[in-house]
Order: sequence, then C-alpha cells, then structure tokens
Amino acid sequence: MSAVHLSLSLNATLLVGLLAFGLSLQLGRGRRRARWPHHALYFLVVVGTALSALLAAVDGGRGWALLPALGLLLTMPRTRPGQAGHWRLALLCALAYTLGAWAAW
Repeated sequence: MSAVHLSLSLNATLLVGLLAFGLSLQLGRGRRRARWPHHALYFLVVVGTALSALLAAVDGGRGWALLPALGLLLTMPRTRPGQAGHWRLALLCALAYTLGAWAAW
C-alpha cells in the first residue's frame, strides 16, 4: 500500500468518525463536553485531506480531485452547528471526499 492509499484510507476513517460523532452530538448525546473532540477531528480531517491531495499530486495522481472536498470542508465554519445547513454541508463534504478519493486512488 502506497503512502497515498494509506493517507486516503486513514482520512476516510477519520471522516466517518467525524460524521458519526457529529450525528451523536446532533441527537443530543454529550453536547457540552464533547464539542472539542469534534472540532479536533474536523481539524485532522482538513489537514488529512490537504495532505492526501498533496501526496496524490506528488505521486503523479489526481490530487486536484480532492480540492472540492477541501474547499467544502473549509466553508463548514460558516454554517451554524445543529442547523440543517451544517449537516447537509457535512454530507456534501463526505460525498465530495468519496468521489475525490476514488478519482485520486
């Protein structure tokens, strides 16, 4: 397994964890004490997506395919947590990452 594949796989796992954790927060489980881990996971996913895109580009792959996901992830703080726009954007980020990772693989 190459570094690109490892990075894409690890970041996909972090993204699934971020979505699951966000859903649990949305459903009201541990809202006050669990916000900072959600933000830390978000930061790791953003850095991981940028790193995956860079590794894929350096490896001669299609690193540009992850840039839409990165752009969507960076717009996430503009939406209010708990609102429909936040989770819709989160799902759109996950879809963009999935398609970008598939293209960069």
